[in-house]
Amino acid sequence: MPQFSSFRQFYPYYLQEHRNTVCRRLHFIGSWGVLACLAMALWQGSGSWLLAALLCGYGFAWVGHFFFEKNRPATFSHPFYSFVGDWVMFVDILRGRVAI
Repeated sequence: MPQFSSFRQFYPYYLQEHRNTVCRRLHFIGSWGVLACLAMALWQGSGSWLLAALLCGYGFAWVGHFFFEKNRPATFSHPFYSFVGDWVMFVDILRGRVAI
């Protein structure tokens, strides 16, 4: 697994690990689900929505990797960069910089 000294170095690798359109779409859906779960946690004041947010975000992403991208999620080797990469990719998709 490559090593990175900055997120700037990591992000091109992260995008390369998300070449499959279905995988990117699943990440995008999972990220929206995370935002919805966080909103519910705030609205209802229930911590169980935080667990739902984790399951939603990682569940959709990992299905994308294991079944469509057929690679190992970067979460296992670069957890912080991978977490940030997911949200940067989410914003890049919204801005039209990354296609879904």
